[in-house]
Amino acid sequence: MLTFIGLGLYDERSVTVEGREALRAADRVFAEFYTSKLVGTDVVDLEASHDIDIEVRPRESVERDPSTILDAAADGDVAFCTAGDTMISTTHTDLRLRAEERGIDTRVIHGVTAQSAASSLTGLQNYRFGKATTLPFPYAHGGGDVPESVIETIETNRERGLHTVVYLDIKVGTGPTGLDPDHEEYMTADTAAELLAEGWEDELAVVVARAGSPTAVVAADRLSALAGRDFGDPLHLLVIPGDLHHVESDALAGLAGAPDELLDE
Repeated sequence: MLTFIGLGLYDERSVTVEGREALRAADRVFAEFYTSKLVGTDVVDLEASHDIDIEVRPRESVERDPSTILDAAADGDVAFCTAGDTMISTTHTDLRLRAEERGIDTRVIHGVTAQSAASSLTGLQNYRFGKATTLPFPYAHGGGDVPESVIETIETNRERGLHTVVYLDIKVGTGPTGLDPDHEEYMTADTAAELLAEGWEDELAVVVARAGSPTAVVAADRLSALAGRDFGDPLHLLVIPGDLHHVESDALAGLAGAPDELLDE
C-alpha cells in the first residue's frame, strides 16, 4: 500500500487526524519538500511529534527513480508525504500511476492547500479563481523581467473576471550558480510585487503570508505599495483580483485593508 499524505500548511500539527494515524501506522515514511515545506517545523520535530522516522527524498529520486519507494510499498505499508496537499501543486500523479501499474494499492489523504487558504483568508470566492501561475526568480528563467507566461495567465483570467493565485518561487538545493545542497531561498511578496509592478501593471493585489500559521498576514494595495512593505517570514503568495462581487470588495477592505479608491476603480 502506498498512501499519499498532505501535511497541511504550517507545522507538525497541520496534518489531519486521518493523516496522522496513517503516518504512525506506516512501515516506512518518505517525504519531499522541494516544491513547498512546512516553515513552522522541521523533519526532526515532525518525527518526534508523530513518533516516526522520515526518509526525505530529493526531487530526482522521486521523479526519475522512485524504485526505493515503490519496492517498499510492494512489501508493506508506505506513506509518502508533502506539505500542503500531496496532489495539488505538488503533483505526484506519476508516482501513483507507477504504483498502480505494479499492482500496488494507493490512496490519498488530503491536506489544506495554499490556494484554498488564500480564498478563505482574503474572502475572495473560491469559484471565481482561474488558472494559477508561479512567478520565478529572475535568474531561474534567464531574464530580469516577468515571464510572458505569467502575464498571459493573469490577463486571461482578468478578461474573464477571474482572480489569479500567483505562487512565489522556492529554490531548495539549487541557486543562482547551479546545484547547491545548502541553498534555501523563498521569494517574498514584496519582491514579487515589485517585479509585477515594473514588469506588468501597478494594479490591486493581495498578499497572503504564512497561511495556516498563528501569524498569518493578509494585505491588499497597489503592487507598488506592497513592494515597500515587509511581510515577515515565508511562505508568501500573491492574489491578483479580477472582477469583484460587492461581498468580496467588503472582505478586501475589512480583512486586508484595501484602500477604498482601489476598490471603486
